[in-house]
Amino acid sequence: MTKFQLFFHHTFRFIWNAIFVISYPIMATFGMLFIGMTYVFSAISKMLTRWKSSPSVLEKIPADWVPVNRLIERKIHKQILFGPVCFRIRRTDGIPSVLEDHIFGQKTKVIEEGIILERWNATELKNLPDFDICLYDPDEDKLTFLAQIKCFDWHLAHREENKLLFKWFDGTQGGEVNVAL
Repeated sequence: MTKFQLFFHHTFRFIWNAIFVISYPIMATFGMLFIGMTYVFSAISKMLTRWKSSPSVLEKIPADWVPVNRLIERKIHKQILFGPVCFRIRRTDGIPSVLEDHIFGQKTKVIEEGIILERWNATELKNLPDFDICLYDPDEDKLTFLAQIKCFDWHLAHREENKLLFKWFDGTQGGEVNVAL
């Protein structure tokens, strides 16, 4: 190396070492603060979970058959990640039923003609929500399709003689579905 190159080599090496010596305590302090803050928030989180008042959703829903009403009972089929639970449904009287062939949601509504159920068409997260609202007639053991709704938030809003009005809201828009029985 020439004297000129050697001078620049030593100068840049000195500058690089100076930057490292000056910035290393700052970086080390930041790392220690980050690790310390993580430790503190973890300890606070552990302390708060001991004080929680209600059990989580998974603890509330039992794994065995649970009666829904006097006619049907349900058992968990699958818990959707950050979403609802789907169930297998059967009759409480032990009679084999068409209900055992399908997967249903949590919503049930008893009316004079039977039980309104939310039948799931899929259980994969990418295909949800996709539900058929069905009417189960326990006397004939028949499941009748009423409407298809593609959102989790729906309810039976109004009932006239032979007509049902379902309302739904998917977070951005809502709608109504009229169904004749």
